[in-house]
Amino acid sequence: MSNLNLVSGGGNVKVNIKHSGIVDYLSAWQKMKDFTLARTRNTPDEIWLLQHPPVYTLGVAGKMKHLLKNNGISIIRSDRGGQITYHGPGQVIAYLLLDVRRLKLGIRELVRLMEGAVIDLLGEYAINTKIRKDAPGVYVGDEKIAALGLKIKNGCCYHGIALNVDMDLSPFSAINPCGYSGLKVTQTRDLGINDDLDILANKLSEKLRVKIF
Repeated sequence: MSNLNLVSGGGNVKVNIKHSGIVDYLSAWQKMKDFTLARTRNTPDEIWLLQHPPVYTLGVAGKMKHLLKNNGISIIRSDRGGQITYHGPGQVIAYLLLDVRRLKLGIRELVRLMEGAVIDLLGEYAINTKIRKDAPGVYVGDEKIAALGLKIKNGCCYHGIALNVDMDLSPFSAINPCGYSGLKVTQTRDLGINDDLDILANKLSEKLRVKIF
């Protein structure tokens, strides 16, 4: 991780914003687990912004039947919630390493705040979005643009949200995204948003900071 920014949230709360480039999924996942295990009640919360090389991840209750064909992309069973999704370059990952007890947040409330951050971000570009009670994430029409999944351990969370920006979307055709047959996906580039991944990553982290802290 690099480019540490220590910023204030509401009141005296501090959150570390950490930027990285492309980080392999297993490495990032292990670092999240290590950070969560080592943290104390005084450890500042962090938001990690990064990308992953091509990989499918499957949540704890995920079913392999949602992988429709083998296209050579690795699949990893993770400890997050949710079904199967795809990560690849050109997708902004915002991992939230939060003490949810200290923030007095329930999991459902946190999910809505995460979705709201993406909704507010896309609203700046006059993109109409919606959420679905049966399928967490953010949608433009019937197409999903952001997926999320979390793990709660000892009153803290990790994993987070993925926003499709400017990526090869074809690997999504090999899965039922988030376990939904026929679910289409979209990305900011295809919606006419010209700002690049770094700009959108910074905007997303700010929206998350404002919403959560």
